[in-house]
Amino acid sequence: MNRLLNKPLQFKIISICVVANIIIFIMNIFLLVGINSMSDDMAMVYADNKSLNELSDALTQVQDSMTEFLSSKTSASLENYYRSAGRLQDHAGELDDKVTDLSFNRMERNIKNMSQKYLQEVDKTIEAKRGRNVEKYRGYYEEATQLYEDIDSYITSLNLELFVVNSKNYTILSRAFKNFEVIGLGVITLVMVGNVIVITSFVGAIIFPLKRLANSAYEVGKGNFDIELPELPQNDEVGIVNNAFSKMVISIRQYIEQLKESMEKERYMQEKELMMEAHLKDAQLKYLQAQINPHFLFNTLNAGAQLAMMEGADKTYEYVQTVADFFRYNVKNHKDDVTIREEVNLVDNYIRILNVRFSGDIGYDTQLDKRLLDIRMPNMILQPIVENAVNHGIREMGDEGHIFLRVYREDNNVCISVKDNGKGMRPEDIENIMNGNPVYNENRYDNNGIAMDNVISRLRLFAGVQDVLEIKSDGPGTGCEVIIRLPMNEG
Repeated sequence: MNRLLNKPLQFKIISICVVANIIIFIMNIFLLVGINSMSDDMAMVYADNKSLNELSDALTQVQDSMTEFLSSKTSASLENYYRSAGRLQDHAGELDDKVTDLSFNRMERNIKNMSQKYLQEVDKTIEAKRGRNVEKYRGYYEEATQLYEDIDSYITSLNLELFVVNSKNYTILSRAFKNFEVIGLGVITLVMVGNVIVITSFVGAIIFPLKRLANSAYEVGKGNFDIELPELPQNDEVGIVNNAFSKMVISIRQYIEQLKESMEKERYMQEKELMMEAHLKDAQLKYLQAQINPHFLFNTLNAGAQLAMMEGADKTYEYVQTVADFFRYNVKNHKDDVTIREEVNLVDNYIRILNVRFSGDIGYDTQLDKRLLDIRMPNMILQPIVENAVNHGIREMGDEGHIFLRVYREDNNVCISVKDNGKGMRPEDIENIMNGNPVYNENRYDNNGIAMDNVISRLRLFAGVQDVLEIKSDGPGTGCEVIIRLPMNEG
């Protein structure tokens, strides 16, 4: 046992499995051989009865085919006769014709001889019928029929006698088979119990050192690094792991001490860094508070609008008022969502401002389903899309540039379309924008700070689907259309 315990762990486990499997294999071979032998004996019990039944069936087929030929005299009936006569000849040839004192053998010999004579009489009957000799074939037919009845009677008698004897033999074999089952079950039980005892003993001897190692590891897991592991006598993998674990505990104990010192230093540095960040945020806040007050900007724009109205400058009044409304929406509207009507009004103001700046070069038309204008949508969506259409689509077209804004219903969605007749887009550019990888030119035209990836992300979060926005263009020079599809959630 000690020599085995000092072997490698893999060798010990494989040895136990191999020995147990060999014992089970030998036991299964023993049971399989016994079962097959007894099954063969039981299958042979009624073999004689089966042969006699096949002989009786062949005899009946010969008699029927002969009668059919005598009544119809067709080639099909003659062919059936020759085929059935061949089968009867084969079955009769299998009978034992040895001369013995046993009644079974005598009856088999008589059946075989009578079958040969019966086939001769049937042949004579067939030949007489084919020669149209009525008197002869009738005599031969009666003789053949009498032989048929005698042979059938012999077969029946022999079959009954064999069945009685074979039934007794079958009963004896059945009892022996049941006894063999009981013995086999007992042997299997003993083998299983023996394997369990042997395997349990070996596994217990192998596992016991691992249990002690597991208990020590549990104590270490709870934070107790002052334990001392017992030395193991065997030199297998478990002993190696035990020694390595002992060294690891000592190393962890030293590492924890070093880690505590390092964490103290790191905590001091983090606190210092947090203080610096707090001071920086405070400075940034004060800087933002020092910016122009939006209310001051609105009041100034309104004062300018009133002054223009008093002086009769209607266009200047309208322009300043439009700019004031535009900035008021951008600065004051902090709601997550607004109505489509509010977004469309913002686009209208934005186009008016641009047309003042660029002398009315931008054509702008709308087609709005007023029943849909109270549907909710995220704020600051349409204006960045229109701005991109102007800056990247129609800016360089002069008074030929045109933007068409449309609000309509499609199935259960509210659709908002922004279409221009500008430069168009390449398929790869559309793909980059939809994947959130657009290439921006910060120095090109105006930049409102809200990129298309921001617009797409907020629309997807609002609608809860990925295909909330679609960009269509047939290529450069064909214009571009951006379609937003929102669920029908009326505000």
